[in-house]
Amino acid sequence: MFHVEQKIKDMEINFFYENINSFNLNSKVDMWIEQTVQNENKQVGEINVIFCSDEHLLKMNIEHLEHDFYTDIITFDYSEKEIVSGDLFISKDRVEDNANKFKEPFEKEIHRVIIHGVLHLLGYNDKTEIEQKQMRGKENFYLDKLM
Repeated sequence: MFHVEQKIKDMEINFFYENINSFNLNSKVDMWIEQTVQNENKQVGEINVIFCSDEHLLKMNIEHLEHDFYTDIITFDYSEKEIVSGDLFISKDRVEDNANKFKEPFEKEIHRVIIHGVLHLLGYNDKTEIEQKQMRGKENFYLDKLM
């Protein structure tokens, strides 16, 4: 893990389960998110991680992004300057399917998707091949800090 210099007073990382059963995450995932943000020279504001079903996320994808397809995550970025805030909506169904498809444990895949969303909040994109390569490198770097 990283060295944490100071605790941010107004920092808040929350986890919610929207019409799905809860499941276990690494007990240090909130500290991991905080340390990732600090390692990128930013501060955590409020980050909400909302786990939901494929159908719930599909509906959001259609309504908010006009995309009619399933996805594993939708990130809403509310960051201001150096304070990182946002909502990460994650489809548990999609993550389970991707874990099976890529022959990865569910726990590793769910953490990859969480950190992917956090990286978006930090300003990283994945539209181009170069951006995708950088994003995957950052995901792997930070996954190694947790696993």
